[in-house]
Amino acid sequence: MARNCKLSIVVVSYNVRVFLDQALVSIQKALAGIESELFVVDNASTDGSPEWVSKKFPEIKLIRNRTNVGFARANNQAIKKSRGRFICLINPDTLVQEDTFSVLLDFLQADPQVGAVGCKILNPDGSLQLACRRSYPTPWVAFSKISGLAALFPRSRLFGRYNLTYLDPDRIERVDAISGSFMLVRSQTIKEVGLLDESFFMYGEDLDWCYRIQQGGWLIYYVPTTQIIHFKGESSKKSPFAQRRLFYEAMRLFVVKHFSRGQALVPSWLLRVAIALRAGLAYLSQAMRIVALPLIDLVFLTLSLALAIGLRFYPDYPYRSFLIVHLLYSCVWFLSLAAHGLYGRRRFSGSKAITAILLGWLVNGVLTYFIQVIAFSRAVLLYAGAMNILFLAGWRAALANLSQKPIGILNAVLGKAVFFNRSVLVGDLDSIRHLVHRLQQHETASLQIYGIIPSNSSELDAEIEGVPILGRLRDLEEIVKREKINQIIFSTEKVSYHRILAIISGLAGRSITFSLVPHEMDVMIGKTSIDYLDHLPLVDIEYKLEETFYRLNKRVFDLAIATPLMVLSAPAVFWLRFFVKRRMTTRTVVGQGGRPFSVQLFEGEGRLTALPLLFWVVRGRISLVGRELFSSTETVDALGQLIEPGLTGLEQIHPHPDLSKSEREYYYLYYLRNYSPALDLQILGKSFARWMRNKKK
Repeated sequence: MARNCKLSIVVVSYNVRVFLDQALVSIQKALAGIESELFVVDNASTDGSPEWVSKKFPEIKLIRNRTNVGFARANNQAIKKSRGRFICLINPDTLVQEDTFSVLLDFLQADPQVGAVGCKILNPDGSLQLACRRSYPTPWVAFSKISGLAALFPRSRLFGRYNLTYLDPDRIERVDAISGSFMLVRSQTIKEVGLLDESFFMYGEDLDWCYRIQQGGWLIYYVPTTQIIHFKGESSKKSPFAQRRLFYEAMRLFVVKHFSRGQALVPSWLLRVAIALRAGLAYLSQAMRIVALPLIDLVFLTLSLALAIGLRFYPDYPYRSFLIVHLLYSCVWFLSLAAHGLYGRRRFSGSKAITAILLGWLVNGVLTYFIQVIAFSRAVLLYAGAMNILFLAGWRAALANLSQKPIGILNAVLGKAVFFNRSVLVGDLDSIRHLVHRLQQHETASLQIYGIIPSNSSELDAEIEGVPILGRLRDLEEIVKREKINQIIFSTEKVSYHRILAIISGLAGRSITFSLVPHEMDVMIGKTSIDYLDHLPLVDIEYKLEETFYRLNKRVFDLAIATPLMVLSAPAVFWLRFFVKRRMTTRTVVGQGGRPFSVQLFEGEGRLTALPLLFWVVRGRISLVGRELFSSTETVDALGQLIEPGLTGLEQIHPHPDLSKSEREYYYLYYLRNYSPALDLQILGKSFARWMRNKKK
């Protein structure tokens, strides 16, 4: 393609709309007087970035990818279409000075041997971002970095070569590599050495490019006479665990590509081992954050049982029995704690901890009658249960109390990752503006209004009352995953309950607390606690059938009844099918979540026709008790999709078969809120009684 403009700018964006907006504004100011073109390559963002660029910057050449194709490939897409004699790759989370491009272009044009330049890159706090000038990670250089020697001796030319920390940051220097967050390259250089290597999905592609540029005989310079600010890693913050994996994989790939041959074998293998060890430590650190709460509980469970056995058998102590009892009792209590959400969204709920311990105590008490090895003293179980309530509920209540205080040593040590809820507000724009203003005035430290998701806007603003808009409601699931949201607050003024419940259904299984601000206080959906923020009620939406514990209860209940019934009815099914020659018919059932599937049952009238359906109950596709079995996809709304189809249920035992939409919704809500095995038994009993009455008639 003819190079008929001076400078082509390429920005690759992924879910950083707010940063991208300010970056593009600063870039356009810096391009004043320069013949240029500007590309934005969007890697399938779900925060409204491409629509925002099209609306606010129609002159920009936008490339929209359907999937995240990675940093290297996305840049290459724009480079292939560029017309500039010079090409600048720049991250979307940057701010450039007005003279940045002109200063660097002058430097490149002054020396035809220079193939690429980078400027001084600052962190938001004004400190130097070390990655803006680097050496190649030869086995020794990379080993110094990975082993920590570079951090211990930054001024040493022997150890500090990776980030060249021994150099003056304000001097122009010829360097091995510059940062891919901002690099200005000649198009002629790219023509000779090739595009970015797409084997690098993210990280390492800039280092590999710089290596090939130098191998091609071109020079690379660090030019600190101009500077930019780089907010660093805004895209990668969305999934730090995955990004860490990509980083270490990129390091390994670079070593394999460039240093496996022509280098000493031992240093090369040492480097690979060092990369693997460093990656392992990083993963271990991430894993420790996940298991921290269970480990704390394990300490207290161990302490409680040890004290209980000591109290019961003092001065003797049966150590061997302690180990076996501890294993069995603790497993039961752990399962109960997990089932009650204490390793998810209710991790600091003292009341849930008490309920979980009491349930575990009850199960363990029953087990003592069947497992002799843990039945040596029920007094131990009683003591341990009481202390578990004190310890496990106590430390959670203490931390929850500390989280409400702006000052506290634990708050300072554990920080936002432990105490803060990353909350998003969902609702129409008018009510959200008022809601944001009121919530921002509340002083509770545990509430962090992280962003807004409007329900009624085709065009996205950057923010409302200083709170960023994160994207569209249709992309809520992806936004929750990307931003690690753990609380969703609905404004119900113009958002229907059907839509709210559809959202809850779509996010089932995630550790998220759902709350709403009712438009009318006589309307309450779901059981729950009410928090008042500046006299603004936040009602936590909570359905029993959302919780793993109750879903497991329901599944066990179905199996316990349907399995023996299926076995006992097998001769009758066999007789009807092969001797009476009853025909089978296929019907469509709308399953949980709205997914249809087909079942077979006997043609004709009567309850015996449904006997084959017991097989589907055992399989878990339908339930003994649930919503109407053969409802059409049109009549099963979002609320009904939360409930499995059932052989019977509140709808089925209603004396009037033609229920209105509101009546059907009432039954759904009642069942979701009040589910218990006892309720299922009651419904089954009424269904059986109704069947007997109809049979007599």
